[in-house]
Amino acid sequence: MQKIRKGDKVVVLAGKDKGRTGEVLSVSPKEERAVVRGINMIVRHQRQTQSQEAGLIRKEAPIHLSNLAIADPKDGKPTRVGFQTQKDGTKVRVAKRSGEVING
Repeated sequence: MQKIRKGDKVVVLAGKDKGRTGEVLSVSPKEERAVVRGINMIVRHQRQTQSQEAGLIRKEAPIHLSNLAIADPKDGKPTRVGFQTQKDGTKVRVAKRSGEVING
């Protein structure tokens, strides 16, 4: 089970976007990277083709998982993630800061 998953709210710990929060759009566990909405924006120059116009395209670049932390469901501050087994036998992610179960 992964600590950071698609749809999680995360806080950036390092880099040019340090302190900003966003939602995880995708995670690549093999490369240990995630794409976060509005974070690590890059500009690509696009040549004109039949289907699309020329110009500057802004999009999110992947960011390393070590530079991200889950936002605590209670107060939105960065927290580490732990795992617990519930009474019905399901394994859930838990915020170490507040003990709240992380949805997802």
